[in-house]
Amino acid sequence: MLLNILYVLLGLSMLGVAYTLIMGGRAMSKQGDDRSVSNKWMVRRVYSQAITIGLVLLTLLVKKNGG
Repeated sequence: MLLNILYVLLGLSMLGVAYTLIMGGRAMSKQGDDRSVSNKWMVRRVYSQAITIGLVLLTLLVKKNGG
């Protein structure tokens, strides 16, 4: 049961990483000198990647211990 929840959370977090990557790319492609929007998306992407890596490690730990 716990492993299934972790799989769902992992999939959602991966979608979050993809979303922030796409939105950051769109923000960078717009004309203008204001890069603060693309920088915010980059920070969001880094945080979402860190969460995803943490969930991967947690999922592997639970799976290894027979979760």
